Amino acid sequence: MLMNMQQFYADESGATAIEYGLIAALVSVAAITALTAMGDSLETIFTVVSSKLDDAALQATQ
Repeated sequence: MLMNMQQFYADESGATAIEYGLIAALVSVAAITALTAMGDSLETIFTVVSSKLDDAALQATQ
């Protein structure tokens, strides 16, 4: 019984899984924060590109 308790106490595999989970959560939060911060500028860029493509399509049909 004492041997089993010592093995259970020394087992760190659960701690490793928790650490990987925390790292994945941190990376996810960082990615969401970065994409949210860039959201307005990306929207502006795509709006400009869309306008330029519309203008080019109109000129090509004339």
